[in-house]
Amino acid sequence: MVILGIDPGFGTLGYGAIETVRGNHRVLTYGAITTPPRKDMPRRLHEIFHDLLTLLDTIKPDAVAIEQLFFNTNITTGIQVAQARGVILLACAERGIEIAEYTPLQVKQAVVGYGRAEKKQVMEMTRMMLKLEKIPRPDDAADALAIALCHAATAGSLLSQIK
Repeated sequence: MVILGIDPGFGTLGYGAIETVRGNHRVLTYGAITTPPRKDMPRRLHEIFHDLLTLLDTIKPDAVAIEQLFFNTNITTGIQVAQARGVILLACAERGIEIAEYTPLQVKQAVVGYGRAEKKQVMEMTRMMLKLEKIPRPDDAADALAIALCHAATAGSLLSQIK
């Protein structure tokens, strides 16, 4: 199964694709889609949409896992990320790809085994689970790979319950 993990954002959207076969994971690609801050929001969302469609057409994932929106203290940033998330969901629906959504707590639980793990712990466990020499950069890409791993663990446990 090929899983594309997405850490949503409007300035930097992290992505990470893994292939998982019987609990073994292999990184296919990771990186970030970025939009320039000097552009207005509609143009940035347009860029995200088209760049993501290109990524989906290139990777051809079986599933997309995306982090659910967590509102912190900055409501303006939260609204902008929510708009980007909408575009991401639209692009996936446009290509008919299954979408799974996970909270930050679920991602930490799946990757580290502890829902209150520190970001550093999640990044290091992601590196280890994917047998990478170093933690992927930017951080958004490492987060996206962790989200993909979360889906691999969740989808795997769901499949084993069905059998």
